[in-house]
Amino acid sequence: RRAAKVSCFALKGLIFNNDRRRSIFPAYYTATCQNEKITSHGVSFYNLSVTSIRSVDQQRNNLSAKTVTSLSNGRRYLMVAPGSPRCCLTPGSPCLQVLLVFAKEDSQSNGFCSACEKAGFRCSVVRSAESAAESFQEKHHDLVIMDHRHSRHFDAEALSETHGLILGLWPLTAPLIPSALLTSDPQRYVENANAMACYNELLQLEHGELRAQFKLRAGNAIFTALEQSQEAIEITSEDQVIQVNLDHTLPISSKHKDRRKGSLDVRSTTSRGSDGSSQRRHSSMARIHSMTIEAPITKVINIINAAQESSPMPVAEALDRVLEILRTTELYSPALGTKDEDPHTNDLVGGLMTDGLRRLSGNEYIFSTKPPHAPSHLATPLTLNDIPPRIAVTMENEDSWDFDIFSVEAATMKRPLTFLGMQIFSRFRVCEFLNCPEAVLRSWLQGVEANYHSSNSYHNSTHAADVLHATAYFLCKERVKQSLDPIDEVAALIAATVHDVDHPGRTNSFLCNAGSELAILYNDTAVLESHHAALAFQITTRDDKCNIFKNMERNEYRTLRQAIIDMVLATEMTKHFEHVNKFVNSINKPLAALDENGSVKGVLTTPENRILIKRMLIKCADISNPCRPQELCIEWAGRISEEYFAQTDEEKRQCLPVVMPVFDRNTCSIPKSQISFIDYFITDMFDAWDAFADLPNLMQHLDNNFKYWKGMDDRKLHKLRPPPE
Repeated sequence: RRAAKVSCFALKGLIFNNDRRRSIFPAYYTATCQNEKITSHGVSFYNLSVTSIRSVDQQRNNLSAKTVTSLSNGRRYLMVAPGSPRCCLTPGSPCLQVLLVFAKEDSQSNGFCSACEKAGFRCSVVRSAESAAESFQEKHHDLVIMDHRHSRHFDAEALSETHGLILGLWPLTAPLIPSALLTSDPQRYVENANAMACYNELLQLEHGELRAQFKLRAGNAIFTALEQSQEAIEITSEDQVIQVNLDHTLPISSKHKDRRKGSLDVRSTTSRGSDGSSQRRHSSMARIHSMTIEAPITKVINIINAAQESSPMPVAEALDRVLEILRTTELYSPALGTKDEDPHTNDLVGGLMTDGLRRLSGNEYIFSTKPPHAPSHLATPLTLNDIPPRIAVTMENEDSWDFDIFSVEAATMKRPLTFLGMQIFSRFRVCEFLNCPEAVLRSWLQGVEANYHSSNSYHNSTHAADVLHATAYFLCKERVKQSLDPIDEVAALIAATVHDVDHPGRTNSFLCNAGSELAILYNDTAVLESHHAALAFQITTRDDKCNIFKNMERNEYRTLRQAIIDMVLATEMTKHFEHVNKFVNSINKPLAALDENGSVKGVLTTPENRILIKRMLIKCADISNPCRPQELCIEWAGRISEEYFAQTDEEKRQCLPVVMPVFDRNTCSIPKSQISFIDYFITDMFDAWDAFADLPNLMQHLDNNFKYWKGMDDRKLHKLRPPPE
């Protein structure tokens, strides 16, 4: 990006190219003044120790100017690439040159001549292809305007292929005029002899393609010069801020010379000899170190590189290992190395944290481009006051962690999400925040629940209601309330409600292996999570009767929408350890390091940390089953196992790769699978969440449930419950 703004560069004020035919600059004229000004290949260099500073300052609006200092002789040069005649430092500087190739004089050629004169461009006119070639070779015009209307005089297209810098003039009936400067993209222009029309066309070219090409060539110029230079170089902006500092003369410490192969430090990289490969590195290193937008990780790597210069060998080698780790893309994801003797853990990791094997087969799992389901006509209340008593009784303790969602499921005929959603959303005043009527919220909940598959043993609306309940419970914890704003709370509740909508009861790995329509649509990346988020907004916005966002202000809606999408995508298990480790390092550790007088709020309320808290909240709510009371935990374990069994059965029927072989209904040990899941995914995450939100009751349930599964496994039992005595 910075290179596009740099005009040119040369040590001692000279850019050179031995082969003029391959030069990236139009050769206007050669060096004319040794001490004050040098112009070569169309680029002017003004020695600031000689040139009038006043004349330079008067042209600071010239975007093509750049100051260069030779560190070897201390001279400073102001470099200017040719551009608009209004951007020249002196009257003698070159202006735009135009070549008119017209077989005969007519009103159109006269129109362009007048336009060039009015614009202050130098104009040459030739009558034949041979004259055009000779003139172009001599002057290297910036723009060639060629008459394509009379092909009997000369082959204009063949000539344009030779020179390339062509604005073609076509007759009025032709569709376009092919353009122009260093580009093959055509531009449309209808034949028009009016001088003002020609003038406007020239100005558009000058301020469009021509100016862009001047900057592009100037950017190339600086790197061409760097490749040729073996001396110290410093490049500054107009206000003398150093942008690139390359010192080719600094020696390299012998003890670091061989080991620092991965360093990005410019000084050490550009001083490893004068061979061609070393010279070619100059330009790429200059590009890296002249970037105006530098990522934090790049700054960290540069700091470490600088520290290596003065470090003893053991420290330098340790820093090399640090750099290798930092250059990976998965900084927060652990190496998934599991014990070979634990197939349950291996299968869980393979099934939940990868997109599965890629296999081309003739079997395609068709899912799902069908439109969303319309809500069924249930006996749904118009208001909270109309909830049937039998259902209201099951939701009396919905603010307790020991709340029994399966009682609500039974009372509502497997549709608990609408009723529980109405009660929880009312408690958090969601309708007031969204400025929507309660009837619209009820319709929305109905529409969402209708798109959950009741045929799924686990990923159905009961699971969504359970996650919504856990989310609401976490939102009431004091530390969480300190961290989140009302819009965050509303986003969390909505995200929990929709986070698995239209789930097919199969994992991402299955869908990718089966070549499903959704996997193709989302490029095998976060397939289900992307679908859940997208479908949720389709359901919401398709009908005003269920559009809970209809009355929101635009910017607030966009903020809310982004938060919902981010939370739904956070439930994807491939990013599990990344989210957990970021939470621990960015929130738990800084909080633990604070003294009594430290500002907890400063850690909790930054936008970045609020995002991490919301992600952690919905992740813990999504897989909180092992932290529920034991009977609820056992029921959930049976449901998820059955869903995995069904997937394995279908994979075998369709001859697909079996993602989780241990989940064979005839051989699987459910206790072992639960032990592996708790060990690998649950314990560390809930330890971190408990340290933040203070959840001793959940941790006690987790401990009890782990002991239960461990006892079952020690007795070699494979089912959910021990056999009756």
